[in-house]
Amino acid sequence: MSTAATAPASGFDALRAEVRAYVESEGERWAELIEREHRAPPELWDELRDRGYLRLAAPAEYGGAGVPFTRYLELLELFSMSHASLRMIVHVCNGIWRPMDSHANDDQRERFIKPVIAGEIKVAFTLTEPTAGSGADMRCSVVREGDTYHLSGEKHLITFGTIADYLLTFARVEGTRGAEGTVALMVPTRGEGVDAREMAETMGVRGTDHGHIVFDRAPVPVSDRLGQEGQGLDIALSGFLGPSRISLATTCVGLAQRALDLAVGYAQGRETFGRKIAERQAIAFRLAEMATDVEAARRLVMHAASTWEQTGHAPMQAAMAKLFASEMLQRVTDGALQVHGGIGYWATSPIERVYRDARAQRFEEGTAEIQKTTIARDLLRNR
Repeated sequence: MSTAATAPASGFDALRAEVRAYVESEGERWAELIEREHRAPPELWDELRDRGYLRLAAPAEYGGAGVPFTRYLELLELFSMSHASLRMIVHVCNGIWRPMDSHANDDQRERFIKPVIAGEIKVAFTLTEPTAGSGADMRCSVVREGDTYHLSGEKHLITFGTIADYLLTFARVEGTRGAEGTVALMVPTRGEGVDAREMAETMGVRGTDHGHIVFDRAPVPVSDRLGQEGQGLDIALSGFLGPSRISLATTCVGLAQRALDLAVGYAQGRETFGRKIAERQAIAFRLAEMATDVEAARRLVMHAASTWEQTGHAPMQAAMAKLFASEMLQRVTDGALQVHGGIGYWATSPIERVYRDARAQRFEEGTAEIQKTTIARDLLRNR
């Protein structure tokens, strides 16, 4: 059994060493398989579950490992140095229980939250729509008839959208506007009136299922609504996107660290005109800038995490961390590819996969423009 399943806080160093060893060994073997077959097999999910890696951040009373948020992010940074699909599984599973728990009743905790933490069911966060913007601009709507909602509309870019057992779906009561009337519903992926289809393959993050979902008056019991009508947007934004944006920023740091490590290793081994390229000032200075960028992002992310951990509310800090870390990742991966020269462009070079995967973090949990909107709103409100 993994240390993650049973370790007290005093065993965190051992847990971190275990995760690092896993990423550098089994994680690399899974990465090769995923890139070769373009899928993340069920066996990977099973292994991550059995090792306790999918319940690291969940409360002990729900069957989780109870690792504090800031310490969990240290582990997530390590997972993010592995294949993007592996880190996606760890990232989503360690966070999806949080918005559900924020407004769930006892019955819903037993039916949904504890099973998702135990790895018995999969739940996909289902917010983004092809015909609308982020958040309050959602077009999916419900009509209530007695004790049942009938859900209609479309969602897309939904991570694990076809393999999940339930879709944590955000919609609005027909005829309402803004946050008013928004609802959060637990919708069975293979239920009546639900058509979930896998989207085309992505540039990077290969192997991660992304679904396009069409709801055609899909019946959902009112008892499967989290919270009350009008609380759906709050569940989506504060319950999930705050800590998830900080977590996503951490994944940017981890992948950037991987790119930096690859660049340093290559520069120390590659010779031109009788000298290692790491000895050339142009390369050495580039590596120094990249290392500074990574460390600056790491500190900003941990500041946001500490703020959220202490107050439970850090929208501006989370947006700042995600904005800076995602743009830092582009600079560092681009620099790492440049250090590799032409050979880095070939699929046989590890930096090639890192470079492709890095692009995804620019739109996960909101684009740079969305983060700037959040920052500016809070900044001007506080002034």
